[in-house]
Amino acid sequence: MSDRRPMIAGNWKMNGLREEALALIADLAERTGGPPSHCDVVLCPPATLLHAVDGAGRRGFGWGGQDCHAEANGAHTGDISAEMLRDAGCGHVIVGHSERRADHGETDAQVRAKAEAAQRAGLVAILCVGETEAERDAGDAEGVVVRQLAGSAPSALAPETAIIAYEPVWAIGTGRTPTLEEIAAMHGRIRAWLDERTGQGAGFRILYGGSVKPDNAAEILALADVDGALVGGASLKAADFHAIIAACPGN
Repeated sequence: MSDRRPMIAGNWKMNGLREEALALIADLAERTGGPPSHCDVVLCPPATLLHAVDGAGRRGFGWGGQDCHAEANGAHTGDISAEMLRDAGCGHVIVGHSERRADHGETDAQVRAKAEAAQRAGLVAILCVGETEAERDAGDAEGVVVRQLAGSAPSALAPETAIIAYEPVWAIGTGRTPTLEEIAAMHGRIRAWLDERTGQGAGFRILYGGSVKPDNAAEILALADVDGALVGGASLKAADFHAIIAACPGN
């Protein structure tokens, strides 16, 4: 069994008002009964909720941002720096999510700058990579992911400061998932690339994301190179998110 500690991260995306967030946190905390002993749990709410959920008590959960700017401060209206997230109590930040890449045209170079900003601020970057349906159908899924890794990974890449999240774009929010064989193959390729790049491939946590649900979590999380999940819609339902946490190996 791997020494890598599993992680379940919840990406709330653009969802939740204060009362809803506090109710969700309280419900989840009651279900978990305290910090899970078998895995790390990180919640990534909208930035407007970070103060509210942190003020309600950590309940054994880690907090993360959904994005950050590459600069520490400056004339960047509407943006949030990694330092601001750190100041708000975050320990992690998602960078390079496919929705940011698609909706905001973020390039690999911009994602890399954000990952390096996270390191600068003392945050762990959750670096997202993944192919579209057309890219997979063309037989270029691994090529796309490797190119994204090469272009987006920070120059000082280390297991302590970066987590990789593989999210096939065509599976996010669609209810579709790759086969277990496809997930295993891609995670294995990512780990091989990490080892080629750093010599520490075995130390990196690689999360799977893309329509992770209570009914498929256990079989996905049991795969050798899958070290947890980055969960979208199911993280907004305490019962579903708790079921995914409970499905982690070692529970």
